[in-house]
Amino acid sequence: MAVAKRKPRIVKQEEPAVSTAELMKYYRDMLLIRRFEEKAGQMYGMGLIGGFCHLYIGEEAVVVGMMAAAVEGDSVITSYRDHGHMLACGMDPKGVMAELTGRRGGYSKGKGGSMHMFSREKNFYGGHGIVGAQVPLGTGLAFAHRYRNDGHVSLTFLGDGAINQGQVYESFNMAELWKLPVVYVIENNRYGMGTSVARSSASAELFTRASPFGLPGRQVDGMNVLAVKAAAEEAVAHARSGKGPYILEMLTYRYRGHSMSDPAKYRTKDEVTRMRAEHDPIDQVMKRLIDGGMSDEAKLKQIDREIKDIVTGAAEFAQDSPEPDPAELWTDVFAEA
Repeated sequence: MAVAKRKPRIVKQEEPAVSTAELMKYYRDMLLIRRFEEKAGQMYGMGLIGGFCHLYIGEEAVVVGMMAAAVEGDSVITSYRDHGHMLACGMDPKGVMAELTGRRGGYSKGKGGSMHMFSREKNFYGGHGIVGAQVPLGTGLAFAHRYRNDGHVSLTFLGDGAINQGQVYESFNMAELWKLPVVYVIENNRYGMGTSVARSSASAELFTRASPFGLPGRQVDGMNVLAVKAAAEEAVAHARSGKGPYILEMLTYRYRGHSMSDPAKYRTKDEVTRMRAEHDPIDQVMKRLIDGGMSDEAKLKQIDREIKDIVTGAAEFAQDSPEPDPAELWTDVFAEA
């Protein structure tokens, strides 16, 4: 029996008032992720990046908007589509690109690659290649925050494919039972690898999957950084105040395939073109800046050039960085007790 295919949709929500400086920061942060990912795609095609590589192009507003509501000390954990999250956490593009290319200057000393890099300094706990595995870990980070009573929260990102994993629901139950300070962020980019959400989920509203456990939440326009910021502030305030977990479903869209090896033939070019033309998160902010008289095309193009220079520098650093010493195979395997 054929399954009706739902068209990609975007929910409309109120947007908070922000200053010119804030809007310019969101523009720069999203543009850095976009240009970095474009360069990573090029380097993968040149054979400079091996293994798996999942790009975040199109989804930039989600992590930038979420991080706008975070404070220093909050924890972040995500899946294998993680480069954007690293950059939004303030990790150095040079270290991220060096890790992608398996070099000694990378955040995991060249041993983690695209999917597994970490930064204790930035409270970024991965990058995890197993679907849904980061959700119980993010719940554990929230438990640590509650145990220490440090006032911080865990931002735990997962994809629409991970929402079907059993450990996700065990985590929801535990988080609500113990009122843990965690915000679960479903990055619903419409396709779990190559399967449309309409073919894998009986419900069109994935955030309601947590309602039996009592988690409050809602759907958000994940292509609009201001809508994300508003929802993030509400969710983070709820978790930080001791009321327990909150779940946000970000309706977003990836322009590239699931990974660099995916030709994405399961959707039409018209669908991708329409989403990019009508809902691109960076274009939305650019239009707002220009129409509001807060900036002009010349200044925004200058920012783009600056961002491209940063990304080019990261690529050069990565290629100049030496490969790990073979002895590194024996390090970071066990923790000192």
